[in-house]
Amino acid sequence: MKNIKFIKSVVNIKYLPKLRLPEVILCGRSNVGKSSFINTIFNKKNLAKTSSSPGKTRSLNYYLVEDKFYMVDLPGFGYAKVSKTERAKWLKLIDEFLKESKSISYAIHFIDSRVGPMELDVLLNKYLRELEIPYIIILSKIDKLKQSETAKSKKTAMEVFPELSLGDNLFTFSSVKGTGKKEAVRLLSSIFT
Repeated sequence: MKNIKFIKSVVNIKYLPKLRLPEVILCGRSNVGKSSFINTIFNKKNLAKTSSSPGKTRSLNYYLVEDKFYMVDLPGFGYAKVSKTERAKWLKLIDEFLKESKSISYAIHFIDSRVGPMELDVLLNKYLRELEIPYIIILSKIDKLKQSETAKSKKTAMEVFPELSLGDNLFTFSSVKGTGKKEAVRLLSSIFT
């Protein structure tokens, strides 16, 4: 998986790409590491814009992967230093996209391993299940934890979401150390082969 290119940012679902392809969506709270995930998986430093301040992704960002499928980076939800109006716009965009797109094949739900699942993560998980979108959960920023904290983070995720099984639909990831990179590439490759 080497061939990826940025296609467009979409702020209204009327402007989704004309070429319809299967979509893998990246979703989760603000500043959870979705952009870093894209850059790490494809070995491209600045393909997806990263920021230390939450709320950088404000649109549906479309990337074409191997000319086979789109990776769609959704705006993060939760805390962001933006107005309530702006946040409401993002949520409306995400909601419309999830309901209207008939091309979503898979969702990758990112949860910050240091914080664990929060109320909004539980709601997102419920929503994905209601819409019957297959998903995995990635515990991000795992390099920030000690071994015992990592074990606790995995255990907590499996308690909150009992359907999770480590290595099947629950993974850990670090863009700093490359932890979980091989597994992520293998998973993405397996979805579309």
